[in-house]
Amino acid sequence: MLQTLKNAFKIKDIRDRLFFTLLMLVVIRIGSQLPVPGVDRDYFANWFAAQTGDAFNFFDAFTGGSFLNMSVFALNITPYITSSIIIQLLTIAIPKLEEMQKDGEDGRKKLASITRYVTVGLALIESVAMAIGFGRSGLLEKYNALNVITVVTALVAGSAMLMWIGERITESGVGNGISIVLIINIISRMPQDFAGLFQQFVLGKPIAVGVLAAVIIIAIVIGMVVLVIMLNDGTRDIPVQYAKKIAGRHSVGGASSKIPLKINTAGVIPIIFASSIMQFPVIIASFAGYQSTGIGAKVLRGLSSNNWCNPSDLIPSWGLVLYVVLVIFFAYFYTSITFNPLEIADRMKKNSGFIPGIRPGKPTSDYLTKILNYIIFIGACGLTLIAIIPYFFNGVFGARVSFGGTSLIIVVSVVLETIKQIESQMLVRNYKGFLND
Repeated sequence: MLQTLKNAFKIKDIRDRLFFTLLMLVVIRIGSQLPVPGVDRDYFANWFAAQTGDAFNFFDAFTGGSFLNMSVFALNITPYITSSIIIQLLTIAIPKLEEMQKDGEDGRKKLASITRYVTVGLALIESVAMAIGFGRSGLLEKYNALNVITVVTALVAGSAMLMWIGERITESGVGNGISIVLIINIISRMPQDFAGLFQQFVLGKPIAVGVLAAVIIIAIVIGMVVLVIMLNDGTRDIPVQYAKKIAGRHSVGGASSKIPLKINTAGVIPIIFASSIMQFPVIIASFAGYQSTGIGAKVLRGLSSNNWCNPSDLIPSWGLVLYVVLVIFFAYFYTSITFNPLEIADRMKKNSGFIPGIRPGKPTSDYLTKILNYIIFIGACGLTLIAIIPYFFNGVFGARVSFGGTSLIIVVSVVLETIKQIESQMLVRNYKGFLND
């Protein structure tokens, strides 16, 4: 990776793209510190301290602290991510959107435009809810119509600007603009988390204990990164053979290929869906000021990951079991709507392709479905393992960090994909230089 970056700086065009991306990241971090006018910044700090659950910690980690600071980027890129997922799911249910998706570059541009409008709509709804809901309880220095409009305008404009910056990084930077905006927010919180771990487990401890704790922390982080890389790059290659065709006096075709089925076919989506569903009741209860007792309190405690894996009180850990079930379910669900074995089998049949030993048509579709079900389960188990490791150490040892398995998967995946894009851009430049010579 370091060698790739070193070589990239030798090429002027790619060097300019890297500097442009770095400049945009600086703008993002500056914007994350600019407060919304008329907002009491101490309100959220006190409000967060009063929360017993972790429902908003996940959101704050994704916004890089912008939410806690109530900056103009408080909503961050999350409305765009949500709208992208919504549009992607709707392409399965609405034939018109499905046609756009298959209509080449023009169709993708139309879908991108629709996604932008949905993003602004979601940002507007979220900002109005925040301005009115939190404003009534003390977020605004003066709770009146003018201040509410000011907060809503600032939050929507901030989210739209981050969407624009992400698209500019995709076009004029190193690519993966929206993903890079997301990971810079996650990474910005990591130094603070590691400093907290150092103070909790290393600082002030006997030398032997401190060194052992530091080694264990480093080993766990490295192990999780390696596991994410293996899960991200792992594939099951399905061999495909194409029959020869006679064209005049010559035979064409007969080539062999493969279908690479990723082990982690759904990416990080299952974890995001599972976390969102479990945190939704906790968020609603927090907004409503609901003081739960009895069975309601037990349910909310089980839904909060802060209460999982606690040796002194294992009953709330039923939420962890539900979490694992939801991750596996959404891994199958999301893959089923994004990967169609029947369509792949029909396309192979039309091109005279077949899997050795498997008849074309429905037998091929059934074979792909069978293989896919196996690897989805393996990928879901890997995702679950990565996700629950931070929960285990939080519950047993009290090692609380803002970045969990979800954040780590996103960061590692985006970094690997960005490095691949830089390498492909370097390859294109080398080809151009060769042709010019």
